[in-house]
Amino acid sequence: MTSNPIPQMRLYTNWLREHRGLDFASYDELWRWSVRDLEAFWRSIWDYHAICSPTSYKRVLAAEQMPGAVWFEGARVNFCAQVLRHVEAAEAAAQPAVIAENERGDVVELSWRELRRQVAALALTLREHGVGPGDRVAAYLPNIPEAVVAFLASASVGAVWSVCATDMGVPAILDRFRQIEPKVLIATDRVRYAGKALDRVVVVSALLAALPSIETSIMVETPEANARHAFDMTFAQAIARPADETDAFAPEFLAFDHPLWIVYSSGTTGQPKPIVHGHGGTLITFLAASKHTDLGASYDRNTFAERFHWYSSTGWIMWNCQVAGLLSGTTICLFDGSPSGPKDSLDWGTLWRFAARHRVTHFGAGAAFYTHCMKSATKLAEFGDLTAIRALGSTGSPLPPEVQLWGAEEFAQLGTPQIWWCNVSGGTDIAGAFVSANRELPPSPGRMQCLHLGAAVEAWDDSGCAVVNAVGELVCVKPMPSMPLCFWNDPDKSRLIGSYFDAFPGVWRHGDWIHIDEHGVCTISGRSDATINRQGLRMGTSEIYSAVERLTEISDSMVIDLETDIGESELLMFVVLEQGASLDAGLRNRIAEAIKSSLSPRFVPDEIIAVPALPRTLSGKKQEVPVKRLLQGNTTTKIINRDAMLNPDSLDWFIAFQARRTHTEQAASPARGR
Repeated sequence: MTSNPIPQMRLYTNWLREHRGLDFASYDELWRWSVRDLEAFWRSIWDYHAICSPTSYKRVLAAEQMPGAVWFEGARVNFCAQVLRHVEAAEAAAQPAVIAENERGDVVELSWRELRRQVAALALTLREHGVGPGDRVAAYLPNIPEAVVAFLASASVGAVWSVCATDMGVPAILDRFRQIEPKVLIATDRVRYAGKALDRVVVVSALLAALPSIETSIMVETPEANARHAFDMTFAQAIARPADETDAFAPEFLAFDHPLWIVYSSGTTGQPKPIVHGHGGTLITFLAASKHTDLGASYDRNTFAERFHWYSSTGWIMWNCQVAGLLSGTTICLFDGSPSGPKDSLDWGTLWRFAARHRVTHFGAGAAFYTHCMKSATKLAEFGDLTAIRALGSTGSPLPPEVQLWGAEEFAQLGTPQIWWCNVSGGTDIAGAFVSANRELPPSPGRMQCLHLGAAVEAWDDSGCAVVNAVGELVCVKPMPSMPLCFWNDPDKSRLIGSYFDAFPGVWRHGDWIHIDEHGVCTISGRSDATINRQGLRMGTSEIYSAVERLTEISDSMVIDLETDIGESELLMFVVLEQGASLDAGLRNRIAEAIKSSLSPRFVPDEIIAVPALPRTLSGKKQEVPVKRLLQGNTTTKIINRDAMLNPDSLDWFIAFQARRTHTEQAASPARGR
């Protein structure tokens, strides 16, 4: 097996030359064509991947506007159908569809034929229980094969999929599922994480009690669970079907813009945003992205067999991206559990051993994972044969250059001197990337090698002018097929417009700071709004406040997510205490437990600080963004107008706090202060 097949980007450009008569001297020329002529570019992706539709489309793009672009009107597609078209070829080459392993070392492997059988069986069961196009199927599942099967089965019948990870608390899950009123709940009764078995029957019971729209419940039973709930059927029962029924099943072809899934991205106020993406836009965008991630299967066993792993929970959009690897016939490798083993004995070799055992070729994780590996002096040579890995994927937060150089050195010692880093950045909002990688471009440690094909991304200054070699707001000035169709229950699109198009009408503002140089190499400098981003998972500040401010000792709170230069963010929480309360160890622990139980351990602050008051606007809103910019070193005159504040004196405490922080940092690193 060769470790470096012909790059997918080159195969695509060769095809453009042969079938379209297009020849590009550089990637920059290719990208400029892809955003200048959106119709020609997206038509080429459709034709290159032979996307199946029983009907023809009228035109590629009916209206080049945001929001409101109409793509491939008249076409009928299905995400699941595009996946299952690989069954015969992959089976002939003896390539599995899914390889999954959990913390205990249990391995499950699904062939493409078995994946198809289980998907068909569950789809038929859903249909029997009245599930059809537009109905919502909610899931509370870890990263296991059953989650993949359940998603594909839901998609195959036109139901709309939505999943929450099993580390989320009941209030956070209900904030999401109540908005979409699911008809079916598929859940697990037990999970294992960091060496601990965690019963989830109580959580599932609470969800069923609080969601009256649920008509059918399916439980993924685990052998070691101590209690059972009165669910309607087990997952095993739901996929038990005669072969003649499953063999006759076919996914239902749907309108290009038929809803595929609902994912959630939280703003600074209000409930989580229920973002709806469509079948067609999602699948064609993922297929275009395969040129950047270099994912593509060859079924000649003498050349190459792709095995794709991206460490993720089901609550991160990277889970969706990993499942989308199936669209190109790639074997996906799932790991369910902690990436670092039990908390009392951290082991950053866990995922590397997993990758070695299963001959992973494309290994992805959040940037923080690689940073931990470097800081703990992890030696990859100790974890088995990793020579099958030819690409390292990173996203979730900026990857420090020194971490990428560490990885390059480690792989050089393994005999892979030119390991390729596939650094990407995009988001849940578009189910894809704005800036990405290209195996044929020079390495760019700590940065993204290029702008994504079809993504008309620019860096804008405050006046709405594009800038080069300067930090600006990441904007996209032309539509992409995977942009949200809508938010669920947002008929006039006011929430959608307010989330992305309020700053620059008709232009997508993503909320990231970006630097684009003259070669198109990009650096993401962090969030330009106040959304919390921990290891790629976003959480709105309002959800954290809801959890913390229920404590009787807390009068008010503010959380600030500060990006650091070592690849991890620092999460600071400022609390205003009720009279007579003290921020002692007991209260700190109760704050942490409140966040863990309601949301996730990921969002427990790194530091909790008592303050006399929080800065607020005249209308009473917490001024999170100005405080964040102050703590990033900006002067107050540039970030805030005291006349527009309800309590301008409150800002003085934060100014003094930042001065103390700066003094401490300079004292700890004298060279930095000179």
